[in-house]
Amino acid sequence: MREILIVAEKEFQDGLRNRWVLAITVVFALLAIGLAWFGAAASGEVGFTRISTTIVSLASLAVFLIPLIALMLAYDSIVGEDEQGTLLLLMTYPLSRTGLLAGKFLGHGAILALSTVLGFGLAAVMIIVLAEQATIANLAGPFSLFIISAVLLGWVFLALAYLISVVAREKARAAGLALLVWFVFVLVYDLALLGLLVGTEGRLDGGVFRFLLLLNPTDVFRLVNMTGFEEAAAASGLLSVFGDQSHSMGLLLSILIAWIVFPLGAAAGLFAARRT
Repeated sequence: MREILIVAEKEFQDGLRNRWVLAITVVFALLAIGLAWFGAAASGEVGFTRISTTIVSLASLAVFLIPLIALMLAYDSIVGEDEQGTLLLLMTYPLSRTGLLAGKFLGHGAILALSTVLGFGLAAVMIIVLAEQATIANLAGPFSLFIISAVLLGWVFLALAYLISVVAREKARAAGLALLVWFVFVLVYDLALLGLLVGTEGRLDGGVFRFLLLLNPTDVFRLVNMTGFEEAAAASGLLSVFGDQSHSMGLLLSILIAWIVFPLGAAAGLFAARRT
């Protein structure tokens, strides 16, 4: 365990040195504050309006931004070490391949979690300070749930990035696969579901459609943060179909956790089976 923590600390320090934590925190904070004030601009309102509007806007932003940041943060973690020739050196240390993978994941996960908490937490503090109608009581619950689910979403795509990094043999190919994964989960999947819904003229069984939604971690993240807000359901075509869902919040969060465990487990298994 000590060796794993040493690897995690090294990755975290590299993130600090490369300004990853600072850059991600600033981006999240500025965009979150901007969306909190201008999220309802299309309806003619400027300034903090409702917590539901803010969470919907932030969730829409996070779905695009967090997966991309997570993939770019870790896609070269293994294949990059391999290309540089340092992977063989690391394997000479008293550290298993699974331990190396776990340490790197913990380090990158800490970077992403710290940046997410600081960035969106700072935005929440600024909203409370600057908006008269915003209070700790009405912001704490929804914002805490949003930050927790955002961290989990980031870890999901970190796990996918490690799987890509283990499978790919070239850094350039790993970068291409990372962008493809982002494109499929963030853009293509929902468009395909909407196309399926339109193509079947609404005859697709509701249970099947709900199940397909749960197969995409970005949709699960949206459901976590939009369920319970009527404005959110109206703003999302997919969620309006899912509006009568009976799944608990615990189940939705468990699905996100499963999306972390299975890709990371697959990456560990494939990495352990590699000859080099």
